[in-house]
Amino acid sequence: MITDPIFYLGAVPAVILMGLAKGGLSGLSLLSLPLMALVVSPVQAAAIMLPILMVQDVVTVWVYRHTWDRRNVLIILPAAVVGILIGYLWAAEVSDAAVRLSLGIISVTFAVRRLVLERGSNEVAPTKADLPRGLFWGAVCGFTSMIAHAGGPPFQIYVMPQRLPQTIFVGTGAVVFGIINWMKVPPYIALGQISAENLTTAAALFPVGIAATYAGVWLVRRISGRVFYTSVYALLVLVGAKLVFDGVSGLL
Repeated sequence: MITDPIFYLGAVPAVILMGLAKGGLSGLSLLSLPLMALVVSPVQAAAIMLPILMVQDVVTVWVYRHTWDRRNVLIILPAAVVGILIGYLWAAEVSDAAVRLSLGIISVTFAVRRLVLERGSNEVAPTKADLPRGLFWGAVCGFTSMIAHAGGPPFQIYVMPQRLPQTIFVGTGAVVFGIINWMKVPPYIALGQISAENLTTAAALFPVGIAATYAGVWLVRRISGRVFYTSVYALLVLVGAKLVFDGVSGLL
């Protein structure tokens, strides 16, 4: 287990942000890995975070077990398998910086467009859970989740325009990522990213992760639907901007 106090100065806030995101405050999760990567390598940060994500998934799936959209889950997951496989096969080849840059640009563009549309009109027609878009964004979701635990923005880009009730939106994400994170275990083992040190360190952070997840659930249930979606779009803009910055920095 990592015992350096400096590590926990970065890791504890990162796990809290991830827990709040798992509880429903989508967007905060993408700030977690960069924060933890300030105190350990990005690869080790991802390996430590995966078991924590899986424990947090247990909480969110249980809480939202009755409120999730079956059609979206059935469309996204098969495509996510393909994305995870591509992420595994290309893990040593694909530039994380390029992925972050492209994902950041897409996220900012999407979120700004939706904010402008919804501010200009009180009645924006919701989209449907259609197969072509769902398969595409599901594959992107699996790919970015595999290489950077960054599946949130593709999921949001596909699902948020459907204007699902917020508990169903959060519950659908909980089920999707609860399964995706289990799918990522064999590839992570094959890539040599799972070790005794990382697993014991993750175990030490489990209580923080669980408490933060329940805090996120508590907050989501007290936010109105309109405020919730506006907040998520705004967070997506901020997170997208952070991804663009990280991508450009990495490429340079």
